Amino acid sequence: MVSVKLVLACLFSLALSKPTARNLLPHESLEDIPAGFQLVGPASPDTTLKMRIALVQSDPAGLEAALYDVSTPSSANYGQHLSKSEVEKFIAPTADSVQAVNSWLAENGITATQLSPAGDWLGFEIPVSQAEDIFGTQFSVFAHQATGMQTVRTLSYSIPAELQGHLDLVFPTINFPDPNANLPVFRHAVSKRDVTPAANLTSDAVPSSCADTITPACLQALYGIPTTPATQSSNQLGVSGFIEQFANQADLKTFLSKFRTDISSSTTFSLETLDDGSNSQNARDAGVEADLDVQYTIGLATDVPTTFISVGEDTQDGSLGGFLDIINFLLEQDSPPQVLTTSYGQNENTVSRSVANNLCNAYAQLGARGTSILFASGDGGVSGSQSASCKTFVPTFPSGCPFMTSVGATTGINPETAAAFSSGGFSNYFGTPSYQASAVASYLQALGSTNSGKFNTSGRGYPDVSTQGENFEIVVDGETEGVDGTSCASPTFASVIALLNDRLIAAGQSPLGFLNPFLYSTGASAFTDITSGDNPGCNTNGFPAKAGWDPVTGLGTPNFAKLLTAVGL
Repeated sequence: MVSVKLVLACLFSLALSKPTARNLLPHESLEDIPAGFQLVGPASPDTTLKMRIALVQSDPAGLEAALYDVSTPSSANYGQHLSKSEVEKFIAPTADSVQAVNSWLAENGITATQLSPAGDWLGFEIPVSQAEDIFGTQFSVFAHQATGMQTVRTLSYSIPAELQGHLDLVFPTINFPDPNANLPVFRHAVSKRDVTPAANLTSDAVPSSCADTITPACLQALYGIPTTPATQSSNQLGVSGFIEQFANQADLKTFLSKFRTDISSSTTFSLETLDDGSNSQNARDAGVEADLDVQYTIGLATDVPTTFISVGEDTQDGSLGGFLDIINFLLEQDSPPQVLTTSYGQNENTVSRSVANNLCNAYAQLGARGTSILFASGDGGVSGSQSASCKTFVPTFPSGCPFMTSVGATTGINPETAAAFSSGGFSNYFGTPSYQASAVASYLQALGSTNSGKFNTSGRGYPDVSTQGENFEIVVDGETEGVDGTSCASPTFASVIALLNDRLIAAGQSPLGFLNPFLYSTGASAFTDITSGDNPGCNTNGFPAKAGWDPVTGLGTPNFAKLLTAVGL
């Protein structure tokens, strides 16, 4: 493996040797080649790169203030979500930024396409030779040692001095694809079995079988989730799909026939696609993650209109390209879904701070417009999205973003306890937001010196909430099987929020939108506190669950009746 210092020295020499690079200033860089990758050699100058550039947003601080203003129950403007145009005013680059970037693009013969409604993201394709010229760098081929996957990236790049303060970042450049990113966040499929759900369940009677097998009826009993059909057609629930994970309608029909006999087995979902995404209905193409997500949203959020959003796979961009595109796709809509659940994620350290900030701000935009954004927290305990060796705790992304809701996992029914795989911890990129400052401080005080030095004590803590995450029964390719993971928990909690939104809209009120200020204030008492279990990793027992919020199960698991009261119904 070539040393990083040698690579950077070569890049510096290259930049000095290029006449076009004389007014370039370093913009972003990596300190090291990401773990698991090694340098193969220079990229072919003819290789086409699909580039995205982000312009500096005009007023992200104003957007954040507006988001909290409409999302905090004590605010006079609570629930008065912003319109599409109002949000775009905070995000749209200034006229000076647009002029500067467009002039630079024109000088280099580049025609860009607007990728976001506010105009802060542009895209274009250029050969490696031109990218090296205009960014004063050298692109190389890097190989992931474990998988053999190759990618073209750089360790640093520069931009013209006149674009400083106008051009925020160039993507993907230093953002390496994570081979474990956008993997379905589930641990394993256990032995197949045919299970009949228990009958006549009530919230006061959870059958003992639910300790071994989770079905919609178990979750309805555990959390008091009603079976009463939703009535508001304007209330929409979105389910993200990536990496050619296809949601099979025949599997959904079989699932409903087995586990929701009180509703029509023909109940199905709508489909939206982007980036050449599709949703094959070949039985062999059924995806475990996609089937899980649609079966437990449709199977719990009775009659809430549900849309499966299938994002095409882009092997060059890696996972983050799809994350960026789905949010811009929804921001373009006049009426995006009121809830979006995503059961994919990756380690925070695989994402540059600039990209992480831009994605987080995109979640703030959707939240300000009234969308609750939920992500599974991950399945590696304190070692990241998936279990891996580590010396210090590995936060996951986007769970560390303060403008979305992270969902962890529990197991057992009497009482519930933290699932050992439930990813949780503290972001290294984002500070502790005000809405959870008191909860985090209380936990850290109770934790004492345990795991001292292994995590960022001033970071945004996650997950925010949790639900069951083990032994979920699903149907894949016509067969019943079981899965575990926080990806079971996110669609479960999304269904709870979607049903609350249905009641709110029916009462003439606004949907909940960005949840966290509500969850940590008037909503906190509507959760069952989980006080046992931990999330091991990095040769430690991880974080222990304790009274109050903790970085394993968050505030705990939902009680639907109490949540109804908390939202004023």
